[in-house]
Amino acid sequence: MKSCCDALLLPFALSLPPPSRKAIMSSHLQWMVIRNNSSFLIKRNGQTYSTEPNNLKARNAFRFNGLVHRKTVGVEQARNGKGVVVILKKRTGRRKPVKSYEKITINKNSRTTLNHLRNIIRKNNYRRDLCMAALRRASAILRSQKPVVVKKRSRTSRTPKTA
Repeated sequence: MKSCCDALLLPFALSLPPPSRKAIMSSHLQWMVIRNNSSFLIKRNGQTYSTEPNNLKARNAFRFNGLVHRKTVGVEQARNGKGVVVILKKRTGRRKPVKSYEKITINKNSRTTLNHLRNIIRKNNYRRDLCMAALRRASAILRSQKPVVVKKRSRTSRTPKTA
């Protein structure tokens, strides 16, 4: 037996997604939820920092957040201390967190590494606004991996000034 309410709800029910698919919140809505309440937040000296993965500048800002965007780029030091690891968040596999990240290890010289990182971001249509931040982070990591060279002072004899 059908009621008159079923007839009114039928067009609405047809427009709903199937029950197996769950709706995913937009990135802006996710940001509004986590911007002030996150386990990654650190508040110091009047500034708010964030320690989440794939946050290139460690700022608590929508632009640099590594959790809410579909495609993100992260740069970390390699495990053996030589080179960098580029972590890319894929668009697919959002419900399977382990499969949604791709790690690429680059341990060439610094110029080749930075060019390779730039090409990865450009060719795969990743977020171009993060390209410069990723290059700067990779450059800082590569600079920190170079051995420190201690400059020796030259022993030159000082000649007394004659007046």
